[in-house]
Amino acid sequence: MGAATSVGPAAPGDRSASGRLIPSVAGMRTPFQLIGLFLLAAGISGCIDHLAYQPIMGLFLNVFNRFVIPRIDALAGYELFANLVVAVVGAVVLVAASQVHKA
Repeated sequence: MGAATSVGPAAPGDRSASGRLIPSVAGMRTPFQLIGLFLLAAGISGCIDHLAYQPIMGLFLNVFNRFVIPRIDALAGYELFANLVVAVVGAVVLVAASQVHKA
């Protein structure tokens, strides 16, 4: 039989990404940051709307507070807590998305 030929790079060290992010990870970071920012703003705005009427961007930011929470019977009486959870989830998504490049 003939000599075996190698396919691919000559050494395993040649396959490094040279410190750059994988394009799919870098491309998904921005949408997740936007989702996290929206959830954070919507949660804070929902808390304000629950305590007092929120006229600033209320139709856009208070969709969760005005349409989702009233339709879930388990959240009756816990509207403020539900909005705080939305804000915390938004903050976690925002921090996690911004930490992707550091991992």
